[in-house]
Amino acid sequence: MQAPDGKMRLTDVADTEQIFRLIQSIPSPKAEPFKLWLAQVGRERLDELQDPELTIERALRDYQRLGYSDDWINQRLKSIEIRKELTDEWKHTGVQEGQQFAVLTNILTKAWSGKQLKNTNSTRG
Repeated sequence: MQAPDGKMRLTDVADTEQIFRLIQSIPSPKAEPFKLWLAQVGRERLDELQDPELTIERALRDYQRLGYSDDWINQRLKSIEIRKELTDEWKHTGVQEGQQFAVLTNILTKAWSGKQLKNTNSTRG
């Protein structure tokens, strides 16, 4: 990786999953609170697999904790629902996810905002 001085240096890197696995392997009592948190999050996600409504409730709490207003949260949930309906319709009519979704999304964005999205090379014009 490039160091602040511009030189390339050898270093160890890890993704999130690898870091969590590393923490799980630490025998120190100081790592225990983090291990307990990981176990709690894992349990919550398994619970959400059994009852997906729990995921929505968690999202609502997270948005509230982040300071978003109830109006903003409701609008956000509605926009997610509308986007899901739209993409379901696209799939139903044979539109392929990936580049075709990106092209259609770019067309819609340009129509309402006048702006183009990045990485949709085939939609320039």
